[in-house]
Amino acid sequence: MYFLSDNERKKLLKGYLPKSREQGVAEELRGWNWHQPPLEPVYEVLLPLYQIAGKYCDSGRDVFLNKVGKYKGKPNTAMLLGTLFHSLIAFMLVRTKKLIYLYGTNIEMISQELNGALKEFLENSADVYQQLSEASDCQDKDRVTSTAKECLEQLFNYEYYRITSRIQDILSRQPYIGEDSLAAQAVPFILEQNLDGSFLGLSSNLHADAYVFSEPMIIDLKFGTREPFHRLTTTGYALVMEALYDYPINVGCIVYGEFKKGRLYIQKDFHIINDELRQWFIEERDEKMRMVYNEIDPGKATNCDEKCPYFTVCS
Repeated sequence: MYFLSDNERKKLLKGYLPKSREQGVAEELRGWNWHQPPLEPVYEVLLPLYQIAGKYCDSGRDVFLNKVGKYKGKPNTAMLLGTLFHSLIAFMLVRTKKLIYLYGTNIEMISQELNGALKEFLENSADVYQQLSEASDCQDKDRVTSTAKECLEQLFNYEYYRITSRIQDILSRQPYIGEDSLAAQAVPFILEQNLDGSFLGLSSNLHADAYVFSEPMIIDLKFGTREPFHRLTTTGYALVMEALYDYPINVGCIVYGEFKKGRLYIQKDFHIINDELRQWFIEERDEKMRMVYNEIDPGKATNCDEKCPYFTVCS
């Protein structure tokens, strides 16, 4: 799902990247200026990036209950399914890299071994399936687990054929390519990259879904309804990477997946990580840090969702 089509790559290289350079970013909003306002953390509180970027609870009481009340939310079905889908994609892409280093350019062996990845993944995900049946909003255990397996099979088939056809295409154009170069071109992503966000008052154990090093871009994967605040996630990761590596990250992409009528539909939201998004992220961070540091209960949200992990505690 992270791979770009030819048209998407053209849009990125000829549109978003040049435009981002033209617009520029205020120097004080670059992550490498974490040691001075407005990026310098005001409070001695470390928060996970998802709690800052996630505005599903419009009052932010989910953060208060977790950090101040010490309550641990119970994952709902959508959250657990999202975990499965994220994990399968990362598992397949990392496995592909390993197989290339193991078998070199032997596409037959790579394809054969990768074809068994879904079975292994399902065997290793038994605990998540158990959590699915225990989710607060799970009303039909058999239907939920059956649907999950069907979606995983669709996702696996999509990724499998994208990966193998990509490798075959590279080999057809570069017959003397080595395994290291093949791995870098076939899977040009850093997956689940560990990042220390403490410079910016964030958790020291952050994990970005994917980073494209050939076209500096943060990628985040979502399954569900598109929301404007989703761009805060890519913005947060861009700021963290700038703080760590002193290198500008100007573009983000949110990949939206949806299973409908037995098919997987994919949409990509490319966006420039501009001053407006950076300022919005800083404001969200500062407000939630203040709430936690001063133990301020913001009250219930205007529209509480029964699927909220904290619904039973909050109500």
